[in-house]
Amino acid sequence: MKFTRRDFIRGGVAAFTVSFGAPAFLSDLARAQGASRRNLVVLYLSGGNDALSMVIPYQDPFYFSRRPTIFVPAGNVIQVGTDSGGSGIGLHPRLTALKSIFDDGHLALIQRTGYPNSSRSHFLGTDIWSTAHPENSMGAGWLGRYLDSLPSPVDPLIGWCTQREVPHTLVGDRVSVPAIPSPGTYTFSSPNTGTEATFSRTAMAQIASHVPVGQPHLSFVNGTAEAAIATLDRVASVGSYNGTVAYATDGLSQALKAVAGAMVRGIGTKVFWVQTGGFDTHSAQQTNAANAGYANLMGNISTSVGTFYNDLKNQGLLQDTMIIQFSEFGRRISENGSGGTDHGAAGAMMAIGGGVRGGIYGTAPNLNPNGNPTLENAGNDVTYETDFRSVYARVLDNWLGANSASVLGADFRKNALNFV
Repeated sequence: MKFTRRDFIRGGVAAFTVSFGAPAFLSDLARAQGASRRNLVVLYLSGGNDALSMVIPYQDPFYFSRRPTIFVPAGNVIQVGTDSGGSGIGLHPRLTALKSIFDDGHLALIQRTGYPNSSRSHFLGTDIWSTAHPENSMGAGWLGRYLDSLPSPVDPLIGWCTQREVPHTLVGDRVSVPAIPSPGTYTFSSPNTGTEATFSRTAMAQIASHVPVGQPHLSFVNGTAEAAIATLDRVASVGSYNGTVAYATDGLSQALKAVAGAMVRGIGTKVFWVQTGGFDTHSAQQTNAANAGYANLMGNISTSVGTFYNDLKNQGLLQDTMIIQFSEFGRRISENGSGGTDHGAAGAMMAIGGGVRGGIYGTAPNLNPNGNPTLENAGNDVTYETDFRSVYARVLDNWLGANSASVLGADFRKNALNFV
């Protein structure tokens, strides 16, 4: 007799109860499916990254006059070339590892990304970037919809969030993504410790291995428990990964180390989410500090991403991996009275990977406040040139092999945006 999860739920969970401490998402387990080796890593900068301090139009005189205390001196900017409009573009001086990746030809800098009538709200802005629906940002996330589009059965580890809470971007209607901040703590839960805990797990595995004939409810639960244990073992294998290079001990570096481990161990994950905060820089932005503020944020990104990049290169996985970076909005052009910047509009995105066509995409804004088409809000904010959904579309179509128009609900393809 064929027995489905729907039949089980309709028949009542009370038909069989198991006191088993695996994470809740495992109740929806399905057996692993074959999948492409291509990996997507989302690097989310939470708080609203100041794009003009990361990708710097250092030849624009208004960059300096509108930021008298937080501008990066032109001599300190890491120059990477000029955009199609002839503007000189550079990176924050702490982004030395990203400069090396740029020189390798595998870093795409995508300027002035956003959408019409940009929200300056953290919550709404995050929801809009998560769903790719500025008009209705309450539904499933764009990557959640992508995962929902994959043919069944879908591997229970098809996605991996390295945060404690799964972001809106990865929320789908059918596929659940686990939140696994630390592979080492994602284990079988038992009231016992040590040897007794091992005995508990062994007993659970033995019970689950029994497939009772004529008891479909029990068969379903036992099969689910077996799959759960197998999934826990796959995650546990990541915890022992050390990498070919030494990762720093900060949260972002350790999250990327876990991502690298999952790739090397081949546990079946296709989409990863990593996140780092501190980008809501309303005061004391300290763009040029030796060891504080925004400078530290850039140093952390450079160190962690650079280590991850080199590890994947050593492991032969760089060609199969893409990192896409974004934040919920950019920040105001002029600094405020507290030495910081307030919520703005368009920002900058990055794509990194062995299959990425590196370079500068899009044009820098003209920061003259006296009326020009690259600014909005009376010259206070950068207006978008590239719809962020065009970047998503390129990733979906040309990297993940999906139909972006179907996933995003419209055609946002932009031929000039050929970073992959």
